[in-house]
Amino acid sequence: MKKFVFGSLMAVSLCSFAAFADQLTGYVSDAHCGSAHSSPSEANSKCIDKCLKGGSDPVLVSNGKVMKFDADSKDKAAALAGKNVTVDGTVDGDVIKVNTIEEAKESK
Repeated sequence: MKKFVFGSLMAVSLCSFAAFADQLTGYVSDAHCGSAHSSPSEANSKCIDKCLKGGSDPVLVSNGKVMKFDADSKDKAAALAGKNVTVDGTVDGDVIKVNTIEEAKESK
């Protein structure tokens, strides 16, 4: 009985943290190259654009982690390919549902 109760409590606690609202900063790359492109440059932007036109999906590279955009967010992300961005949205595992995405402000 104790194992069942403990297991049930663990399952409920893990599920409650599966999706949460967050603000992320990172770099919009493509799924093919992923974190190989982690900062803005003309060469990186050209490669990312080529891969996106070839059917690769946009991804966010943030703190070394590659995160996918959900289906409804891909076009918003692709519009900022090759740029540092700030994303407000919901994270579920490695998938982001975007509420807003904009080019990140440069710090001085």
